[in-house]
Amino acid sequence: MKAEENDSVVDEMEPSSSHGSDADDLLRQSSDVLAKGLSSMLSTVISDFDCRAQQTLKSQEHLASSIDRLTGELDQLLEDAPLPFIMQHAAKISNVRKRVLSLNLLLKSIQGRIDNIDRMLFTGTTHGIEMSPETIL
Repeated sequence: MKAEENDSVVDEMEPSSSHGSDADDLLRQSSDVLAKGLSSMLSTVISDFDCRAQQTLKSQEHLASSIDRLTGELDQLLEDAPLPFIMQHAAKISNVRKRVLSLNLLLKSIQGRIDNIDRMLFTGTTHGIEMSPETIL
């Protein structure tokens, strides 16, 4: 009786040719589910980064406009009272303005890259194309 039980256990563990395709299908389905889950998670993360990048861009644009307004007021002040102290601070503010403008260009470049990655992930998942990190970058 013990030998019969061991034989049935061995028979169950040995794959047959009909079970091989079922295992492949199950593995393929598991891979698809995992890929869809990862894609969904990455889409959420990228959307979150995209939203934060948009907020940062708006904030930087608001800061740039405030600095422009302040620079204009300081220019007017310099015309009225050209003191060395005022000129020194106006130069500092002008330098800050240049740095903010440079940062805005960098943020726009990053935003464009994020948009491209998001677009590639979206088109890759909707068309059933498998995307690898090398394809995205």
